[in-house]
Amino acid sequence: MNSLNPAVSTPRSLDPATVAVVAFTVIAWASAFPAIRAGLTALGPIELGAARFAIAAVPSAIFLAIMRPALPGWSDGWRFLIGGLVHVALYTTLLNFGEKTVSAGAASFIINVNPIITAGLAMMILGERFGPLAWLGTAISFAGIGLIALGEGQGIELSTGVLFILGAALCQSVTAIVQKPLFARHKALTVSAWNMVVGALALSPFLLNAVIQSASASSEALFAVIYLGIVPSLLAYATWTMMLARLPAGRASNFMYCVPPVATLMGFLWLGEAPTALGILGGVMALGGVVIVNLKR
Repeated sequence: MNSLNPAVSTPRSLDPATVAVVAFTVIAWASAFPAIRAGLTALGPIELGAARFAIAAVPSAIFLAIMRPALPGWSDGWRFLIGGLVHVALYTTLLNFGEKTVSAGAASFIINVNPIITAGLAMMILGERFGPLAWLGTAISFAGIGLIALGEGQGIELSTGVLFILGAALCQSVTAIVQKPLFARHKALTVSAWNMVVGALALSPFLLNAVIQSASASSEALFAVIYLGIVPSLLAYATWTMMLARLPAGRASNFMYCVPPVATLMGFLWLGEAPTALGILGGVMALGGVVIVNLKR
């Protein structure tokens, strides 16, 4: 039971619905990294974010208009703002700038410092427990991600692009902690829809430039933009809030360790990029760490 959120009881084991939500979120967000690289061939980093979330915000606004959920009070309003401004607008801007110089695969590895940041914040702020076994699983997963990065053959140096992506990881962690208490009073889909709308409004000053740049974009780049708006944004952000509603924040974020191995597999099936031996070993370690963290006590 969460000490700051007594109305929410999170399950200790994973039911089929939660497994489905987790699986979709992982696959959708893994596909976002190569899609961002494709979109950046035609649109600037901020313009790509503006176009992506403008697409996601339209059905989100329609959902809010039809369902008419209760408007958040002052005590919750700032949490909704953080979701839209930090988890949507700032996160996607930092990630897009990072992927201008960092490959899609390496970006997915770097972003996975997020579960460690989230776990630490969850312990300090939400009172969640993260025992020795869970920390062991986290260490194994993080080491596995490092092996995957080394397996790319270029290593990861502390460049400006890496710093941008680390900033994006911090945005995701902060939002997970800030918005966790919302699920005691608001439905997950409502939280996600408000995140889309607020984030799109924050990025809207760059939407006109995005439209101008899209006029000369290739069909592949345009497909990437539309795909980003629908699958990794509209749908995956919704399933991510459902994960936060069903699981402790630290535990939910640990499933994101599955993204790099899935992204590696998708790269092989889609682009013919064969993973190295270090990459395969790292993927096994990353997935193994998630299993350890989520073992039933």
